[in-house]
Amino acid sequence: MANRFKKGDNVIVIAGSNRGKQGKIIAMEKDKVIVEGVNIATIHKKPTQSNPGSIQKKEKPIHISNISHVENNKPVKIKFVIDSGEGKSYTRKYRISRKTKNKI
Repeated sequence: MANRFKKGDNVIVIAGSNRGKQGKIIAMEKDKVIVEGVNIATIHKKPTQSNPGSIQKKEKPIHISNISHVENNKPVKIKFVIDSGEGKSYTRKYRISRKTKNKI
């Protein structure tokens, strides 16, 4: 099955402690995504000889079942459409919103 999400997509979190937050996908793993500004954890780095200790904030991965595409600040479902245009020797597959029929 094709992946519904790609790097750079605008998404909204639909489940979990970060529910309702929106952001852009900045990285993808197998079935998890990292969304900009969402699911932030505080990481404490121990001091070493070369650098002092520090406290850093970092985005953690979210499972793709907990996010959805967003249009007009509301989650939307998407579907895949195959377009084989008139007289073309190839077909093109793209994603569209089920609600507004806009290309994503």
